[in-house]
Amino acid sequence: MYTMTRDSFSRRAFLQRTGLGLAGLSFFGCAAGAKRPVGRRPNILFALADDWGWPHAGVCGDKVVKTPTFDRLAKEGVLFEYAHISSPSCTPCRNSVLTGQQFYRLDAGANLYGTLDVNRPNFMYLLRDAGYEIGHWRKAWGPGDASVGGYKEHPCGPASSFEEFMRRRDKAKPFSFWFGTSDPHRGYVKGSGAKSGIDVDKVHVPAFLPDEREVRSDIADYYFEVQRWDNDVSEALKLIERAGQLDNTIIVMTGDHGMPFPRCKGNLYDWGSRVPLAIRWGEKVPPDRRLTDYTSLTDLAPTFLEAAGIEAPKEMTGKSLLDVLCKKGQGRMDGKRDFMVFGRERHVPAQKMPSMAGYPSRAIRTDKWLLIWNLEPDRWPAGVPEGSTHPMGSYADCDNGPTKSFIMKSKDDPKLARFYDVCFGKRPAIELYDCQKDPDQVSNLANDPGYAGTVKKLREKLAAYLKETEDPRFTDKPVKFDEYPYLAAYLKKYMEKHGYTL
Repeated sequence: MYTMTRDSFSRRAFLQRTGLGLAGLSFFGCAAGAKRPVGRRPNILFALADDWGWPHAGVCGDKVVKTPTFDRLAKEGVLFEYAHISSPSCTPCRNSVLTGQQFYRLDAGANLYGTLDVNRPNFMYLLRDAGYEIGHWRKAWGPGDASVGGYKEHPCGPASSFEEFMRRRDKAKPFSFWFGTSDPHRGYVKGSGAKSGIDVDKVHVPAFLPDEREVRSDIADYYFEVQRWDNDVSEALKLIERAGQLDNTIIVMTGDHGMPFPRCKGNLYDWGSRVPLAIRWGEKVPPDRRLTDYTSLTDLAPTFLEAAGIEAPKEMTGKSLLDVLCKKGQGRMDGKRDFMVFGRERHVPAQKMPSMAGYPSRAIRTDKWLLIWNLEPDRWPAGVPEGSTHPMGSYADCDNGPTKSFIMKSKDDPKLARFYDVCFGKRPAIELYDCQKDPDQVSNLANDPGYAGTVKKLREKLAAYLKETEDPRFTDKPVKFDEYPYLAAYLKKYMEKHGYTL
C-alpha cells in the first residue's frame, strides 16, 4: 500500500487548511471522550452500496448508467480512481471498514457470515464514545452474528431510517451515520433495466463475459438498482441540506466490492476489488479533483477519527486520507500511495461437501500490474461444479443469475466455451496482468519467461507487506480461516437435511 508514519500528517497544516485555526490544536490533541467545542467536529455520512463496483458511475466513465448524486459528490469533492476493498465479500469488507484493518487480521471476521470481535477498535463506537450520535439504515455490518463476537448491540449503532435519525438526533452532538442498502445485490427483476429506459444495446460487456443480449439485459438490471441506490443517497443529502449541515458533513459514497457477476464479486480482479469512491467535505476539501492515490476502504476509519480529533488505534493498518483530501491538485498527491494489497478467504462454503474451505488468495495492484497469488490452486475459485456445501449448487461462490446460467449452458459451444473456462475453471498459483494493455485482466502473463522478473518483484513485495501486517498465512500464527463457522441459519438447515452438521 504505502508506508507513512502516524506523525507524518501535520495537524497544524490541516487546521490551517480547514479553517479551524491554531486554537484547534488542543481540540485535535485531546483524548477520546473529552469535551470539545460544539460545532468543531464534522458530521459523517457513510453511504455504502451492496455489490457496486468500478466503473459503474457516470463520472467513472460509464456512458449508460445514470448516477447524478455520485457525480455531484465527485464534482463537489474528490473522486478516487484507484479505490479498493480489503476483501471482495460483504462481511470481511464491512469488518475491515469498521476496524480500519486488513480483513485477514480479523480472525472469524475474515469470512462471509462471520462475526466481529467486540474488543477490536470500531470507528463507529470510538466516535460514539467521543460524543457522536451514531446509527445505521438497512444493510450496514454483516451478514453474520455479531453476538458471537461479544456485541450486545449492532456494531453500527441503532437502526432507523435516516429521516427518523435526523429528526430525533441530539442537535448538540455531531453524528456519524452508516447509510446502507441492499442495492444492487441480486436478485433482480428480470427486464427491469430495459423497462426503466436503459438502452440495453449500449451496455458495456467486459471481455470475460459473452456479449449477448441476455447478458446485456442482466447488466442493465444491475444498472437499474445502481440508479435506485444513487437516488436514495440523493434523498439523504436533501435531509442534510435542510438541516443546514451539508458543508459540515464528511460525505463518503462507495461500494463494498464489484458487481454480482461471474469473475467479479468474490474475485481479486479489478471487477471484484475496485470500487467507486467519492468524498465531499464542504470548503475543507478542494472540489472537482480526480486522485490516483491508491486507496483502501480501510483508510476511511482513521480518516473519520482524525477529522474528529481522535487518535487512530495502532491496530489500524489503514492510513488517514485527510492529507491528500485537503491538498489542491490532481493525480497523485502522495507518491507513497502507489500500490494496494487485498485478498480473500472463504466467501460461501463452495468446495466439495461437507468442506468448509474457501479459496484463499492475495493480490497486489500497481499502476501497471495486477499480481494474484492463489494459495490453494487445486481448489475451485468459484466453487465446485457440483456437490458443494452451499444450496446455491454449482459454482456457488458466484451469485446465481441470467449471466451465470447463460455461461453454464454454453460450456459446450465452441464459440462460447472460453467464457466458461475463464469464469469457472481452476486457476494457476500465480496470475499476472498488464492492467494498461489488458484492463479486463484476461491475459495471464505469469508463465511468460519475459515477465519472470516482474513476477518475482511483485511477489516479494506482496509477501513482505502481508508479513508486516501479520497475515496468518505469511507468519507463524495459526491459520484457521477454513475452520471458522459459517453463521447462516439457512446453511445449517441445508446441511442437516443432507446429514451434515456445521
